[in-house]
Amino acid sequence: MTPPSRVLNPLLRERTLSAEQAAELIPDGARVGMSGFTGAGYPKAVPAALARRIERLHAAGEAFRIGLWTGASTAPELDGALAKVGGISMRMPYQSDPTCRQQINAGQMQYVDAHLSHVAPYVWFGLWGKLDVAVIEVAGVLPDGRLIPSSSVGNNKTWLDQADRIILEVNSWQPEGLEGMHDIYYGTDLPPNRVPIPLVRPADRIGEPYLRCDPAKVVAVVDTHAPDRNSAYAAPDDTSERIAGHIIEFLQHEVARGRLPPGLLPLQSGVGNIANAVLAGLNAGPFDHMTAYTEVLQDGMLDMLRSGKLDSASATALSLSPAATEEFTRHIDFYRERIVLRPQEISNHPELIRRLGLISMNGMIEADLYGNVNSTHVMGTSIMNGIGGSGDYARNAYLSMFLTPSLAKGGAISCIVPMASHVDHTEHDVQVIVTEQGLADLRGLSPSQRSRVVIERCAHPDFRPALRDYVARAEASGCGRHTPHLLGEALSWHERYVRTGTMRA
Repeated sequence: MTPPSRVLNPLLRERTLSAEQAAELIPDGARVGMSGFTGAGYPKAVPAALARRIERLHAAGEAFRIGLWTGASTAPELDGALAKVGGISMRMPYQSDPTCRQQINAGQMQYVDAHLSHVAPYVWFGLWGKLDVAVIEVAGVLPDGRLIPSSSVGNNKTWLDQADRIILEVNSWQPEGLEGMHDIYYGTDLPPNRVPIPLVRPADRIGEPYLRCDPAKVVAVVDTHAPDRNSAYAAPDDTSERIAGHIIEFLQHEVARGRLPPGLLPLQSGVGNIANAVLAGLNAGPFDHMTAYTEVLQDGMLDMLRSGKLDSASATALSLSPAATEEFTRHIDFYRERIVLRPQEISNHPELIRRLGLISMNGMIEADLYGNVNSTHVMGTSIMNGIGGSGDYARNAYLSMFLTPSLAKGGAISCIVPMASHVDHTEHDVQVIVTEQGLADLRGLSPSQRSRVVIERCAHPDFRPALRDYVARAEASGCGRHTPHLLGEALSWHERYVRTGTMRA
Protein backbone atom coordinates (compact mmCIF):
# COMPACT_ATOMS: atom_id res chain seq x y z
CA MET A 1 0.00 0.00 0.00
CA THR A 2 1.40 3.39 -1.02
CA PRO A 3 1.66 5.79 1.93
CA PRO A 4 -0.36 9.02 1.59
CA SER A 5 1.54 11.92 0.08
CA ARG A 6 3.29 14.19 2.52
CA VAL A 7 3.13 17.08 0.07
CA LEU A 8 0.53 19.31 1.70
CA ASN A 9 1.11 22.33 -0.51
CA PRO A 10 -1.39 22.17 -3.43
CA LEU A 11 0.87 24.01 -5.88
CA LEU A 12 3.81 21.70 -5.28
CA ARG A 13 1.61 18.62 -5.30
CA GLU A 14 0.63 19.52 -8.86
CA ARG A 15 4.31 19.25 -9.82
CA THR A 16 4.54 15.58 -8.85
CA LEU A 17 6.55 13.64 -11.42
CA SER A 18 8.17 10.25 -11.66
CA ALA A 19 11.89 9.97 -10.92
CA GLU A 20 12.50 9.38 -14.63
CA GLN A 21 10.62 12.54 -15.59
CA ALA A 22 12.50 14.55 -12.97
CA ALA A 23 15.86 13.23 -14.15
CA GLU A 24 15.07 14.52 -17.66
CA LEU A 25 15.10 18.05 -16.21
CA ILE A 26 18.82 17.87 -15.37
CA PRO A 27 20.92 19.02 -18.35
CA ASP A 28 24.36 17.88 -19.43
CA GLY A 29 27.11 19.83 -17.71
CA ALA A 30 24.87 20.99 -14.86
CA ARG A 31 26.26 21.64 -11.42
CA VAL A 32 23.92 19.67 -9.18
CA GLY A 33 23.69 20.06 -5.41
CA MET A 34 22.25 16.94 -3.80
CA SER A 35 21.32 16.33 -0.19
CA GLY A 36 23.07 13.68 1.83
CA PHE A 37 25.61 13.37 4.61
CA THR A 38 27.25 9.99 5.48
CA GLY A 39 24.50 7.80 4.10
CA ALA A 40 21.64 9.83 5.57
CA GLY A 41 19.07 12.05 3.89
CA TYR A 42 20.27 11.61 0.30
CA PRO A 43 17.83 11.41 -2.64
CA LYS A 44 17.13 7.80 -3.54
CA ALA A 45 15.11 7.80 -6.76
CA VAL A 46 16.28 10.67 -8.96
CA PRO A 47 20.02 9.80 -8.92
CA ALA A 48 19.22 6.22 -9.93
CA ALA A 49 16.94 7.44 -12.73
CA LEU A 50 19.58 9.93 -13.83
CA ALA A 51 22.20 7.13 -13.92
CA ARG A 52 19.94 5.05 -16.16
CA ARG A 53 19.44 8.05 -18.45
CA ILE A 54 23.19 8.69 -18.64
CA GLU A 55 23.85 5.04 -19.45
CA ARG A 56 21.38 5.17 -22.34
CA LEU A 57 22.88 8.42 -23.66
CA HIS A 58 26.43 7.09 -23.46
CA ALA A 59 25.36 3.91 -25.26
CA ALA A 60 23.98 6.13 -28.03
CA GLY A 61 27.28 7.99 -28.26
CA GLU A 62 26.06 11.15 -26.52
CA ALA A 63 28.12 12.91 -23.87
CA PHE A 64 26.54 13.58 -20.48
CA ARG A 65 28.21 14.34 -17.16
CA ILE A 66 27.37 16.52 -14.19
CA GLY A 67 29.24 18.24 -11.40
CA LEU A 68 28.06 16.71 -8.12
CA TRP A 69 28.04 18.69 -4.88
CA THR A 70 26.74 17.25 -1.59
CA GLY A 71 27.06 17.74 2.14
CA ALA A 72 29.53 14.88 2.52
CA SER A 73 29.57 11.22 1.48
CA THR A 74 26.28 9.67 0.41
CA ALA A 75 25.50 6.08 -0.63
CA PRO A 76 25.83 3.60 -3.52
CA GLU A 77 22.43 4.68 -4.87
CA LEU A 78 23.82 8.18 -5.46
CA ASP A 79 27.60 8.40 -5.71
CA GLY A 80 28.05 4.81 -6.78
CA ALA A 81 25.25 4.76 -9.35
CA LEU A 82 26.39 7.95 -11.07
CA ALA A 83 30.07 7.04 -10.97
CA LYS A 84 29.53 3.57 -12.45
CA VAL A 85 28.01 5.07 -15.61
CA GLY A 86 30.77 7.70 -15.90
CA GLY A 87 28.29 10.46 -15.08
CA ILE A 88 30.35 12.64 -12.71
CA SER A 89 32.84 15.13 -14.08
CA MET A 90 33.55 16.92 -10.79
CA ARG A 91 32.87 15.80 -7.22
CA MET A 92 33.02 17.87 -4.07
CA PRO A 93 33.47 18.22 -1.08
CA TYR A 94 33.76 14.69 0.43
CA GLN A 95 33.14 11.15 -0.77
CA SER A 96 33.66 7.60 0.41
CA ASP A 97 32.41 5.59 -2.56
CA PRO A 98 34.82 2.95 -3.95
CA THR A 99 33.95 3.67 -7.59
CA CYS A 100 34.33 7.42 -7.11
CA ARG A 101 37.63 6.84 -5.35
CA GLN A 102 38.93 4.66 -8.18
CA GLN A 103 37.95 7.19 -10.84
CA ILE A 104 39.42 10.11 -8.90
CA ASN A 105 42.71 8.32 -8.43
CA ALA A 106 42.73 7.28 -12.09
CA GLY A 107 42.27 10.90 -13.16
CA GLN A 108 38.86 10.18 -14.66
CA MET A 109 36.92 12.36 -12.20
CA GLN A 110 38.02 15.72 -10.84
CA TYR A 111 37.70 16.13 -7.08
CA VAL A 112 37.74 19.19 -4.84
CA ASP A 113 38.46 18.20 -1.24
CA ALA A 114 37.33 21.08 0.96
CA HIS A 115 36.80 21.80 4.63
CA LEU A 116 33.10 21.21 5.19
CA SER A 117 32.68 24.57 6.92
CA HIS A 118 33.94 26.29 3.75
CA VAL A 119 31.46 24.81 1.29
CA ALA A 120 28.38 26.97 1.91
CA PRO A 121 30.23 30.30 2.06
CA TYR A 122 32.35 29.43 -0.99
CA VAL A 123 29.19 28.69 -2.95
CA TRP A 124 27.68 31.98 -1.78
CA PHE A 125 30.88 33.72 -2.88
CA GLY A 126 30.49 32.13 -6.33
CA LEU A 127 33.92 30.52 -6.15
CA TRP A 128 32.72 27.22 -7.64
CA GLY A 129 30.37 28.65 -10.23
CA LYS A 130 26.59 28.79 -10.41
CA LEU A 131 24.56 25.98 -8.89
CA ASP A 132 22.10 24.90 -11.56
CA VAL A 133 19.95 22.23 -9.91
CA ALA A 134 19.25 21.10 -6.36
CA VAL A 135 17.94 17.59 -5.64
CA ILE A 136 16.90 17.49 -2.00
CA GLU A 137 15.29 14.77 0.08
CA VAL A 138 12.79 16.02 2.68
CA ALA A 139 10.45 14.30 5.11
CA GLY A 140 7.45 16.41 4.12
CA VAL A 141 6.12 19.66 2.67
CA LEU A 142 3.90 21.92 4.80
CA PRO A 143 0.80 23.63 3.39
CA ASP A 144 2.71 26.92 3.15
CA GLY A 145 5.55 25.30 1.19
CA ARG A 146 8.12 25.03 3.97
CA LEU A 147 10.05 21.76 4.05
CA ILE A 148 10.48 19.28 6.90
CA PRO A 149 14.15 18.29 6.73
CA SER A 150 15.18 14.67 6.51
CA SER A 151 17.77 12.68 8.49
CA SER A 152 20.55 15.05 7.43
CA VAL A 153 20.73 18.78 6.82
CA GLY A 154 24.21 19.27 5.39
CA ASN A 155 24.26 22.03 2.76
CA ASN A 156 20.56 21.79 1.90
CA LYS A 157 19.79 25.33 2.99
CA THR A 158 22.44 26.69 0.62
CA TRP A 159 21.45 24.39 -2.26
CA LEU A 160 17.79 25.50 -1.98
CA ASP A 161 18.77 29.17 -1.84
CA GLN A 162 21.34 29.08 -4.64
CA ALA A 163 19.97 26.64 -7.24
CA ASP A 164 18.05 27.88 -10.26
CA ARG A 165 15.87 24.77 -10.26
CA ILE A 166 14.82 22.47 -7.42
CA ILE A 167 13.75 18.83 -7.45
CA LEU A 168 12.28 17.56 -4.17
CA GLU A 169 12.21 13.93 -3.13
CA VAL A 170 9.59 13.54 -0.38
CA ASN A 171 10.49 10.33 1.42
CA SER A 172 7.68 8.81 3.48
CA TRP A 173 10.14 6.27 4.96
CA GLN A 174 11.64 9.05 7.07
CA PRO A 175 9.88 9.22 10.46
CA GLU A 176 7.21 11.90 10.78
CA GLY A 177 8.59 12.48 14.26
CA LEU A 178 11.66 14.17 12.73
CA GLU A 179 9.54 17.33 12.55
CA GLY A 180 10.81 19.70 15.22
CA MET A 181 14.27 18.11 15.59
CA HIS A 182 15.99 20.54 13.20
CA ASP A 183 17.31 24.03 13.79
CA ILE A 184 17.84 25.87 10.48
CA TYR A 185 19.64 29.15 11.05
CA TYR A 186 19.15 31.87 8.43
CA GLY A 187 21.27 34.54 10.08
CA THR A 188 24.56 34.00 8.25
CA ASP A 189 25.68 36.61 5.72
CA LEU A 190 28.64 37.56 3.59
CA PRO A 191 31.32 40.03 4.69
CA PRO A 192 31.08 42.85 5.57
CA ASN A 193 27.58 42.10 6.86
CA ARG A 194 28.33 39.11 9.08
CA VAL A 195 27.08 39.23 12.66
CA PRO A 196 27.83 36.98 15.67
CA ILE A 197 25.98 33.66 15.70
CA PRO A 198 23.94 33.62 18.95
CA LEU A 199 24.68 30.05 19.98
CA VAL A 200 26.31 29.67 23.39
CA ARG A 201 25.42 26.08 24.39
CA PRO A 202 25.35 22.95 22.24
CA ALA A 203 21.59 22.44 22.71
CA ASP A 204 20.61 26.04 21.90
CA ARG A 205 18.06 26.53 19.14
CA ILE A 206 18.69 29.72 17.21
CA GLY A 207 16.78 29.12 13.99
CA GLU A 208 13.59 27.44 12.84
CA PRO A 209 12.52 23.80 12.38
CA TYR A 210 11.98 24.02 8.62
CA LEU A 211 13.80 24.73 5.38
CA ARG A 212 12.53 27.61 3.30
CA CYS A 213 11.92 27.04 -0.39
CA ASP A 214 10.83 29.33 -3.21
CA PRO A 215 7.95 27.36 -4.83
CA ALA A 216 8.59 29.08 -8.15
CA LYS A 217 11.94 27.26 -8.43
CA VAL A 218 10.51 23.78 -7.79
CA VAL A 219 10.29 21.96 -11.12
CA ALA A 220 9.50 18.49 -9.81
CA VAL A 221 8.30 16.69 -6.69
CA VAL A 222 9.01 12.96 -6.47
CA ASP A 223 7.33 10.76 -3.85
CA THR A 224 9.62 8.05 -2.49
CA HIS A 225 9.59 5.44 0.26
CA ALA A 226 13.14 4.14 0.68
CA PRO A 227 15.49 3.71 3.65
CA ASP A 228 18.79 5.44 4.27
CA ARG A 229 21.79 3.23 3.53
CA ASN A 230 23.82 2.81 6.71
CA SER A 231 25.76 -0.28 7.67
CA ALA A 232 26.19 -1.88 11.05
CA TYR A 233 29.32 -0.96 12.98
CA ALA A 234 31.73 -3.72 13.92
CA ALA A 235 31.93 -4.67 17.57
CA PRO A 236 34.89 -3.03 19.33
CA ASP A 237 38.03 -5.13 18.98
CA ASP A 238 41.07 -5.20 21.23
CA THR A 239 42.83 -2.41 19.31
CA SER A 240 39.90 0.02 19.41
CA GLU A 241 39.19 -0.77 23.06
CA ARG A 242 42.80 -0.04 23.96
CA ILE A 243 42.65 3.28 22.10
CA ALA A 244 39.44 4.12 23.94
CA GLY A 245 41.04 3.19 27.26
CA HIS A 246 43.97 5.54 26.70
CA ILE A 247 41.58 8.39 25.92
CA ILE A 248 39.38 7.81 28.97
CA GLU A 249 42.44 7.69 31.23
CA PHE A 250 43.77 10.90 29.67
CA LEU A 251 40.48 12.74 30.10
CA GLN A 252 40.30 11.66 33.74
CA HIS A 253 43.79 13.07 34.22
CA GLU A 254 42.77 16.35 32.61
CA VAL A 255 39.76 16.62 34.94
CA ALA A 256 41.97 15.86 37.96
CA ARG A 257 44.38 18.59 36.87
CA GLY A 258 41.52 21.09 36.57
CA ARG A 259 41.93 21.52 32.80
CA LEU A 260 38.51 20.02 32.08
CA PRO A 261 35.25 20.23 34.05
CA PRO A 262 33.83 17.02 35.58
CA GLY A 263 31.32 16.68 32.73
CA LEU A 264 34.02 17.41 30.15
CA LEU A 265 33.55 19.92 27.33
CA PRO A 266 31.32 19.28 24.28
CA LEU A 267 32.40 16.16 22.39
CA GLN A 268 33.08 15.91 18.67
CA SER A 269 33.71 12.50 17.23
CA GLY A 270 34.46 11.28 13.74
CA VAL A 271 32.65 8.30 12.25
CA GLY A 272 33.75 4.69 12.45
CA ASN A 273 34.40 1.70 14.64
CA ILE A 274 37.18 3.30 16.70
CA ALA A 275 35.01 6.35 17.32
CA ASN A 276 32.15 4.12 18.45
CA ALA A 277 34.50 2.27 20.80
CA VAL A 278 35.56 5.57 22.36
CA LEU A 279 31.93 6.56 22.81
CA ALA A 280 31.19 3.17 24.39
CA GLY A 281 34.08 3.80 26.80
CA LEU A 282 32.70 7.21 27.68
CA ASN A 283 29.27 5.68 28.23
CA ALA A 284 30.76 3.28 30.77
CA GLY A 285 33.15 5.87 32.21
CA PRO A 286 33.06 8.27 35.15
CA PHE A 287 31.79 11.39 33.36
CA ASP A 288 28.19 12.57 33.67
CA HIS A 289 26.05 15.26 32.05
CA MET A 290 28.15 15.34 28.91
CA THR A 291 27.14 17.15 25.74
CA ALA A 292 28.09 16.73 22.08
CA TYR A 293 28.59 19.26 19.31
CA THR A 294 29.58 17.29 16.25
CA GLU A 295 28.72 16.73 12.60
CA VAL A 296 27.48 13.13 12.70
CA LEU A 297 25.52 11.38 15.42
CA GLN A 298 26.24 7.64 15.37
CA ASP A 299 25.26 4.63 17.46
CA GLY A 300 27.55 5.38 20.38
CA MET A 301 26.01 8.77 21.04
CA LEU A 302 22.52 7.30 20.82
CA ASP A 303 23.55 4.84 23.54
CA MET A 304 24.88 7.71 25.65
CA LEU A 305 21.65 9.68 25.29
CA ARG A 306 19.62 6.61 26.25
CA SER A 307 21.77 5.92 29.33
CA GLY A 308 21.63 9.54 30.48
CA LYS A 309 25.39 10.02 30.29
CA LEU A 310 24.88 12.49 27.44
CA ASP A 311 22.40 15.30 28.05
CA SER A 312 22.17 16.56 24.48
CA ALA A 313 23.73 16.19 21.04
CA SER A 314 23.99 18.67 18.19
CA ALA A 315 24.89 17.41 14.68
CA THR A 316 24.11 17.86 11.02
CA ALA A 317 23.27 14.21 10.27
CA LEU A 318 22.30 10.86 11.71
CA SER A 319 24.60 7.98 10.78
CA LEU A 320 22.98 5.01 12.47
CA SER A 321 23.18 1.27 11.97
CA PRO A 322 19.92 -0.52 11.08
CA ALA A 323 19.43 -1.58 14.71
CA ALA A 324 20.06 1.95 15.99
CA THR A 325 17.72 3.36 13.34
CA GLU A 326 14.96 1.10 14.65
CA GLU A 327 15.68 2.25 18.20
CA PHE A 328 15.72 5.89 17.13
CA THR A 329 12.41 5.61 15.29
CA ARG A 330 10.68 3.72 18.08
CA HIS A 331 11.64 6.33 20.69
CA ILE A 332 11.82 9.40 18.47
CA ASP A 333 9.86 11.57 20.93
CA PHE A 334 12.58 10.95 23.51
CA TYR A 335 15.39 11.75 21.07
CA ARG A 336 13.69 14.82 19.60
CA GLU A 337 14.04 16.50 23.00
CA ARG A 338 17.78 15.79 23.09
CA ILE A 339 19.01 16.00 19.48
CA VAL A 340 19.39 19.10 17.31
CA LEU A 341 20.18 18.75 13.60
CA ARG A 342 21.71 21.87 12.00
CA PRO A 343 23.18 23.01 8.68
CA GLN A 344 26.81 21.98 8.40
CA GLU A 345 27.91 25.60 8.13
CA ILE A 346 26.79 25.84 11.79
CA SER A 347 27.79 22.37 13.03
CA ASN A 348 31.28 22.92 11.60
CA HIS A 349 31.59 26.68 12.17
CA PRO A 350 35.14 27.47 13.37
CA GLU A 351 34.11 30.33 15.67
CA LEU A 352 31.48 28.21 17.40
CA ILE A 353 33.88 25.28 17.76
CA ARG A 354 36.47 27.51 19.39
CA ARG A 355 34.03 29.35 21.64
CA LEU A 356 32.29 26.19 22.84
CA GLY A 357 35.68 24.61 23.56
CA LEU A 358 35.23 21.22 21.92
CA ILE A 359 37.06 17.99 22.60
CA SER A 360 37.74 16.79 19.06
CA MET A 361 38.47 13.14 18.21
CA ASN A 362 39.14 12.15 14.60
CA GLY A 363 40.78 9.33 12.70
CA MET A 364 43.86 9.55 10.53
CA ILE A 365 45.87 7.53 8.03
CA GLU A 366 49.29 8.36 9.43
CA ALA A 367 51.22 10.79 11.62
CA ASP A 368 54.87 11.68 11.47
CA LEU A 369 57.40 12.07 14.25
CA TYR A 370 56.60 15.73 14.75
CA GLY A 371 52.82 15.53 14.87
CA ASN A 372 51.86 16.31 11.28
CA VAL A 373 48.81 14.26 10.32
CA ASN A 374 47.70 12.81 7.00
CA SER A 375 43.99 11.98 7.08
CA THR A 376 43.22 11.77 3.35
CA HIS A 377 45.90 10.22 1.10
CA VAL A 378 47.37 6.73 0.91
CA MET A 379 51.08 6.89 0.09
CA GLY A 380 50.72 10.62 -0.46
CA THR A 381 48.92 10.45 -3.80
CA SER A 382 45.77 8.32 -3.68
CA ILE A 383 42.74 9.91 -2.06
CA MET A 384 40.89 7.80 0.46
CA ASN A 385 37.79 9.88 1.33
CA GLY A 386 38.64 13.51 2.07
CA ILE A 387 39.33 15.87 4.93
CA GLY A 388 35.66 16.27 5.82
CA GLY A 389 35.17 18.28 8.98
CA SER A 390 38.31 17.13 10.80
CA GLY A 391 40.21 20.30 9.94
CA ASP A 392 37.35 22.53 11.10
CA TYR A 393 37.47 20.85 14.49
CA ALA A 394 41.20 20.18 14.92
CA ARG A 395 42.33 23.75 14.32
CA ASN A 396 39.69 25.29 16.57
CA ALA A 397 38.98 22.74 19.30
CA TYR A 398 40.05 23.19 22.90
CA LEU A 399 41.57 19.73 22.66
CA SER A 400 42.33 18.05 19.32
CA MET A 401 43.08 14.32 19.22
CA PHE A 402 43.86 12.02 16.27
CA LEU A 403 43.39 8.27 16.55
CA THR A 404 44.67 5.28 14.57
CA PRO A 405 45.94 1.74 15.05
CA SER A 406 49.73 1.75 14.98
CA LEU A 407 49.82 -0.71 12.06
CA ALA A 408 47.90 -1.21 8.83
CA LYS A 409 47.75 -3.85 6.09
CA GLY A 410 48.52 -6.69 8.46
CA GLY A 411 51.62 -5.01 9.82
CA ALA A 412 53.13 -4.02 6.48
CA ILE A 413 52.50 -0.32 7.14
CA SER A 414 53.50 1.72 10.16
CA CYS A 415 50.99 4.50 10.83
CA ILE A 416 53.79 6.42 12.56
CA VAL A 417 56.33 7.42 9.91
CA PRO A 418 59.41 9.67 9.63
CA MET A 419 57.56 12.20 7.44
CA ALA A 420 53.87 12.25 6.57
CA SER A 421 53.41 11.63 2.86
CA HIS A 422 50.62 14.23 2.77
CA VAL A 423 49.71 16.78 5.46
CA ASP A 424 46.13 17.77 6.22
CA HIS A 425 46.69 18.85 9.84
CA THR A 426 49.99 20.46 10.68
CA GLU A 427 51.82 20.00 13.96
CA HIS A 428 50.32 23.34 15.05
CA ASP A 429 46.81 21.85 15.10
CA VAL A 430 47.56 18.41 16.53
CA GLN A 431 47.69 18.20 20.31
CA VAL A 432 47.26 14.49 21.05
CA ILE A 433 48.00 11.33 19.04
CA VAL A 434 46.58 8.00 20.19
CA THR A 435 47.20 4.43 19.03
CA GLU A 436 46.58 1.15 20.83
CA GLN A 437 50.21 1.45 22.03
CA GLY A 438 49.56 4.62 24.03
CA LEU A 439 48.82 8.33 24.00
CA ALA A 440 51.24 11.15 23.16
CA ASP A 441 50.35 14.53 24.63
CA LEU A 442 52.26 16.91 22.37
CA ARG A 443 51.17 20.19 23.96
CA GLY A 444 54.07 22.45 24.83
CA LEU A 445 56.71 20.20 23.28
CA SER A 446 59.29 21.21 20.69
CA PRO A 447 59.64 19.08 17.54
CA SER A 448 62.57 17.09 18.92
CA GLN A 449 60.69 16.44 22.15
CA ARG A 450 57.60 15.43 20.19
CA SER A 451 59.55 12.88 18.16
CA ARG A 452 60.57 10.96 21.26
CA VAL A 453 57.10 10.95 22.79
CA VAL A 454 55.46 9.86 19.55
CA ILE A 455 57.94 7.01 19.03
CA GLU A 456 57.83 5.65 22.56
CA ARG A 457 54.10 5.99 23.17
CA CYS A 458 52.44 5.55 19.77
CA ALA A 459 54.67 3.64 17.36
CA HIS A 460 54.43 -0.13 17.18
CA PRO A 461 57.43 -1.86 18.83
CA ASP A 462 58.38 -3.46 15.49
CA PHE A 463 59.06 -0.02 14.01
CA ARG A 464 60.44 1.83 17.02
CA PRO A 465 64.12 0.92 16.47
CA ALA A 466 64.04 2.21 12.88
CA LEU A 467 62.31 5.43 13.96
CA ARG A 468 64.83 6.00 16.76
CA ASP A 469 67.66 5.39 14.32
CA TYR A 470 66.17 7.84 11.80
CA VAL A 471 65.88 10.61 14.41
CA ALA A 472 69.40 10.02 15.75
CA ARG A 473 70.95 10.20 12.30
CA ALA A 474 68.84 13.21 11.31
CA GLU A 475 69.93 15.09 14.42
CA ALA A 476 73.57 14.24 13.73
CA SER A 477 73.42 15.19 10.06
CA GLY A 478 74.43 18.80 10.53
CA CYS A 479 71.34 20.13 8.74
CA GLY A 480 68.68 22.12 10.54
CA ARG A 481 68.05 20.63 13.96
CA HIS A 482 64.75 22.29 14.84
CA THR A 483 62.83 19.67 12.83
CA PRO A 484 65.54 17.18 11.88
CA HIS A 485 65.04 15.22 8.67
CA LEU A 486 67.10 13.20 6.25
CA LEU A 487 65.54 14.45 3.03
CA GLY A 488 66.85 11.56 0.99
CA GLU A 489 65.18 9.10 3.36
CA ALA A 490 62.16 10.98 4.71
CA LEU A 491 59.67 9.25 2.41
CA SER A 492 61.70 6.09 1.84
CA TRP A 493 59.29 4.03 3.94
CA HIS A 494 56.46 4.94 1.58
CA GLU A 495 58.62 4.34 -1.46
CA ARG A 496 59.57 0.90 -0.11
CA TYR A 497 55.91 0.01 0.41
CA VAL A 498 54.96 1.05 -3.12
CA ARG A 499 57.87 -0.96 -4.51
CA THR A 500 57.73 -4.07 -2.29
CA GLY A 501 54.36 -4.08 -0.47
CA THR A 502 55.85 -3.45 2.98
CA MET A 503 57.49 -0.62 4.91
CA ARG A 504 59.68 -3.11 6.73
CA ALA A 505 63.33 -3.02 5.75
